[in-house]
Amino acid sequence: MNYTFYEIAMLFFSYSFLAWLAETAVATVKVKDFRNRGFASGPFCFLYGFTGVLLTVFLQELKDDALFLFLGSMVVATAVEWFAGKTLERMKRKKWWDYSGKRYNFDGYICLQYSLLWGLLGFLAVRYGNGILLGFFHLLPGAVGRFAVWGLMAMGLIDFSGSFMSVYHIEEKLPRLLGWNHKLQQWTFRLAVKVSMRIEKRMGRSYPSILQEQGKEKSGERCSAAQVFWLFVIGAFAGDLVETLFCRITAGVWMSRSSLVWGPFSVVWGLAIALVTVLLYRDRDKQEHHIFWVGVVLGGAYEYICSVFTEIVFGKVFWDYSAMPFNLGGRINLLYCFFWGIAAVVWIKGLYPKAERLINAILRKTGRVLTGALAVFMACNIWVSVMALIRYDTRGNGAEAVHSWEQSMDEHFGDARMERIYPNAIGQ
Repeated sequence: MNYTFYEIAMLFFSYSFLAWLAETAVATVKVKDFRNRGFASGPFCFLYGFTGVLLTVFLQELKDDALFLFLGSMVVATAVEWFAGKTLERMKRKKWWDYSGKRYNFDGYICLQYSLLWGLLGFLAVRYGNGILLGFFHLLPGAVGRFAVWGLMAMGLIDFSGSFMSVYHIEEKLPRLLGWNHKLQQWTFRLAVKVSMRIEKRMGRSYPSILQEQGKEKSGERCSAAQVFWLFVIGAFAGDLVETLFCRITAGVWMSRSSLVWGPFSVVWGLAIALVTVLLYRDRDKQEHHIFWVGVVLGGAYEYICSVFTEIVFGKVFWDYSAMPFNLGGRINLLYCFFWGIAAVVWIKGLYPKAERLINAILRKTGRVLTGALAVFMACNIWVSVMALIRYDTRGNGAEAVHSWEQSMDEHFGDARMERIYPNAIGQ
């Protein structure tokens, strides 16, 4: 089933609101005092809304398979919860929630009992909840429904922005950054501080740990944007090299494994390396099995989502594991999930320190010049690759080139060239 923008948006806000009701009710009963459990001040837990949409879009094909829908929902929702916990910890260097006291917990952010609950809730949402919620939405007149969606989006954006500013105390810098005059700056500052204090007080009541004094950040505990970009480039190049050699060894052929039309770069690997580094580089002193299992779960969920995403956007299947045992929809399989775990350990424990020194040396010697030039090249490369792949799909479906960009893609990236770059791309 293909969902419209308005249907996706309504599911997002519906699940955000329902989750807020459940979380707030449980927290209020537990402490016998009202607790707003959302990150934002309004009646929304946006993380649940995002997860609900993620499951809706990427697990729709498992709707009729109860077991795999349950397992897929459990894995994806657990991965999102762990990722969100790690990200929020980076914001305040404190845990916003902690399951360390529960049995079978992992890293204090996830535990078996909640993972099973997420699997059940995801199953119910995809199998039944979406139809019920969208049924109510379709009862509204078209204009009313669209107005409601845009209104919710505006309120949600303002609310979330206020909470984000409160966490980082941006209100203290905003007037100066915008160059406002002194009187307006004073009035805006007082108003922003008052709003920020109310938000921070509310957040502190729901998540007391975030208001505790922050520990001093150790040297090397933060990756800059330039470092993350270089990690992406190095990971994309290394991933393409590894996959090319793997195909040569296992299949006996040299085969292009690049994601982009210019150069040997695998975007899937580049994003994975950058993401795992940002999330795990502070955990590099932990035992190998910790990093391994994070890599297994996150890698499997990440590869599955990438597979569905590329199929939806480009209309092509770029890999298919249907012939391998213990596969899920041909998108992932157990063996390669273990490979993701091994890769995470090898990268964090062995290769990342060397890559970090290399990146720091590059940044010291070239400043931002080489980084900026490479960033422009990669941005253009990704953009042209996206257009070429979209046109490759529409051309395969018999659509004529109408616009100038389509004609340009036909001229420079015809079927023969695209088949050499993406030999495994199969139409839906």
